[in-house]
Amino acid sequence: MKQNLSETCGQFFSTLANPTRLAILELLRDGPRNVTEISEALNQEQSMISHNLKPLERCRFVFSERRKKERFYSLNKETMEQLFKIFSYHAEKYCPTGGKCRTNRGLQEQKKKDASSSLYLTRH
Repeated sequence: MKQNLSETCGQFFSTLANPTRLAILELLRDGPRNVTEISEALNQEQSMISHNLKPLERCRFVFSERRKKERFYSLNKETMEQLFKIFSYHAEKYCPTGGKCRTNRGLQEQKKKDASSSLYLTRH
């Protein structure tokens, strides 16, 4: 049976709604790493990293590859890089104050600012 979109999105975002998992994804943007390397880079226990890699792998946010006795994890760049671009764009536009989202008033002020700068650009 096909899952409806809300169920899929719910699982998708609940998997991403974990700071450790997001940190793992961001770290893997630089290239594949094993659990020890991830654990050391994030200063967390290996068991915690392994626990958080399971849902990331299940949802195919990361892929794993066995190399001899070690398993290396890599980012699913096809989809995850697009998400990082969307998140960065959204953060720059709507959360420019270090993660605090703009209020309605702040959004209105930004729209006015954007409109006036685009008018300026079209006139000159």
